[in-house]
Amino acid sequence: MYYMETTAREFNQRSSQILAAAARGETVTVTKNGVAVARVIPIAEEVVPAYPTDPMGDLDLPDLGLPDLDDEIEETLKGMGT
Repeated sequence: MYYMETTAREFNQRSSQILAAAARGETVTVTKNGVAVARVIPIAEEVVPAYPTDPMGDLDLPDLGLPDLDDEIEETLKGMGT
């Protein structure tokens, strides 16, 4: 993998060439005032899902001491769906 660095101004002026470099497998870091602000990376061949598809495991939610509204919510929502 190749690595390239460019300024925000240069990215603005040469964006199609920089995107072509990413398509060839190069990683391009964009800087503004000498500080890295973005990275253009090549897309991997594998399909990456837009959201996690693996189980997250059990969630431990804190007890806030609020009343249980499950029955009241179900009663309110009856007949509202399509």
